[in-house]
Amino acid sequence: MKCTSCKQGSLQPAYLDQLFPCHTCDHCGGNWVMLADYLAWKETHPDFTFNAEAGESVAEDHKQAMLCPVSGGLMVKYRISAHSDHRLDLSPAVHGIWLDKGEWALLKQAGLAGNLNRIFTDPWQRRIREESARETFVHLYEREFGVEDYAKVKAFREWLWQHPHKLKLLAYLNDEDPYSALR
Repeated sequence: MKCTSCKQGSLQPAYLDQLFPCHTCDHCGGNWVMLADYLAWKETHPDFTFNAEAGESVAEDHKQAMLCPVSGGLMVKYRISAHSDHRLDLSPAVHGIWLDKGEWALLKQAGLAGNLNRIFTDPWQRRIREESARETFVHLYEREFGVEDYAKVKAFREWLWQHPHKLKLLAYLNDEDPYSALR
């Protein structure tokens, strides 16, 4: 098979971290992993813990669409977390995963190597979208109100929403003149 990433190398049979079968590009060092091989290995090693390598891992991440080396179809990109723009490529046709050079080390460092299959699920991706949206709003509110005032109003809001008379308190706060009986 030709490498889906660099298009120069060939995918050679190998083992990823000497754990489960994969195909490694002899030119760019990327890895083609069949999800079934990963899951079979994981099932026989349920208590295995991955050791994150020391230091900062440098993982390549191709932004352009990639083609599955088996089916030739487009692969789908999946974000790994809300705190990283890094994406993994999955071939929905054959359930193969393309890991660019360094991505496996990045997954281990992020504590995600043991959950590789979960990354491609709707709940995982939904959680990432929700976390990203929340972070966007936090930055927006901090910029709009100022960091210190946002922290104050956030604490007040938490207190207010737990208060048994929150609706009366909200009415009091919303009334332009809560002491006026003439209206």
